[in-house]
Amino acid sequence: MERMIATQLKDILEPSRTCLIVWDVQNGLVKSIFNREEFVSNLKKLLTAARKANVPIVYTRITPLPPEFQSDWTIFRNMQRMHVDDPKKLPRFMASGSPEAEIYADVAPANEDIVLAKHAASIFIGTNFEHLMRNRHIETLVFTGISTEIGVDSSVRDAGNRGFYPFVASDCVSSSSKEMHDAALKVLPSVSLVMPSGSISSQWA
Repeated sequence: MERMIATQLKDILEPSRTCLIVWDVQNGLVKSIFNREEFVSNLKKLLTAARKANVPIVYTRITPLPPEFQSDWTIFRNMQRMHVDDPKKLPRFMASGSPEAEIYADVAPANEDIVLAKHAASIFIGTNFEHLMRNRHIETLVFTGISTEIGVDSSVRDAGNRGFYPFVASDCVSSSSKEMHDAALKVLPSVSLVMPSGSISSQWA
């Protein structure tokens, strides 16, 4: 049997085989990114295009595990990020129910969207995300969100390793560090397709 491999953009981004991922666009992160106004504006437009084309949308939400179930590495890295010398001094980052944990209101999920709680910097670790995608016969994953060099990058690489077509909307990802964001965008084309959100939306129009 001859294989039919999608090679044209219109086929790769066909709405029936594509899912849009909104990675960790929560208040606590949005407030710290370097290009908030531009990022939010671009993401709103892409979400509108996706909904008009009936592209399914999955939001992720950082949902920390209780400290006793976190790895030593996770605790150590959080200590570095928070500049504390004792694990007991770590604040409850993104605590459930806190304002910082809420998804940013301007790009809030619609009723039909999926909101996925996760604990790691990959959408595939500790979630049923891949199961959901296989059930829906999704082959292409378009990633947006925060942060480009951490969770977006990790998830994109995992997506490709699992046989999905990984996509990055280059103007709908961001970070608190422009330098790290730019560095990630230089590397990501080696493991995924990368293009501005307007080019993606035009395929869904």
